[in-house]
Amino acid sequence: MRGLKNIAWLTSRQLNRLADSLEIRQVTKRRIIFEEKHIPEPAYILLSGVARITCSNRNGDRTVVIMVAPGMIPGVPPAVTGIRYGFRCETVTECQIGTVTLATFIEIALGITSEDFKSMAASYSGRWDLVQLRCSNFMGCTLEERVALILLELSENFGVAEGRGVRLTVPATHKDIAELVGASRPRVTEYLISFEHKHLIVRDGRQLIVRRDRLESFLTQRNSPVSPRELGDPLAA
Repeated sequence: MRGLKNIAWLTSRQLNRLADSLEIRQVTKRRIIFEEKHIPEPAYILLSGVARITCSNRNGDRTVVIMVAPGMIPGVPPAVTGIRYGFRCETVTECQIGTVTLATFIEIALGITSEDFKSMAASYSGRWDLVQLRCSNFMGCTLEERVALILLELSENFGVAEGRGVRLTVPATHKDIAELVGASRPRVTEYLISFEHKHLIVRDGRQLIVRRDRLESFLTQRNSPVSPRELGDPLAA
């Protein structure tokens, strides 16, 4: 569990207590872990595999808003009166899920400093701030810029550095990227091909290698209203 970065700030003793408290189950791919209409009382920890959080769009279709790496799964934000997004957490691959009551998790973590407590709260809330930032700012970005920003986000969360750039460790289909940027798959495919010709990304079989420095330079030159730094990208500092 020490390798789960968004709870790695817990001490070894706390991690051992948490491990002893977990109820662990295997969930096959394309299965629902929890839904907004059934707000979960437990805290969910993704021990292995890849999950995603989706919501319903205006047409009633489900669209991807966050890809979830191993660690604590973000909790569903409080509902806004009169607005329902139908948030759902579902598996992309076969996953191992650990659950523990939120009360138990907080009790285990109470011996930490106030700064670590803030980290715990941020881990449970996840990156919903990023979703809000994307929704409010993407309207001011071109589709080309939105695709570049999503590639940077994916490379930060699911990337491994290598000689040619940052290799995405999860499949990033054109359809998934299209859902994340709110565009059609053919349009996104056009820009991905363009990025490949401009050497901003490299295709290696079914995997993408993102050249972060070139994408960031591209966004700077385009005077994008949303920079990697504003997206909370620590590598942009």
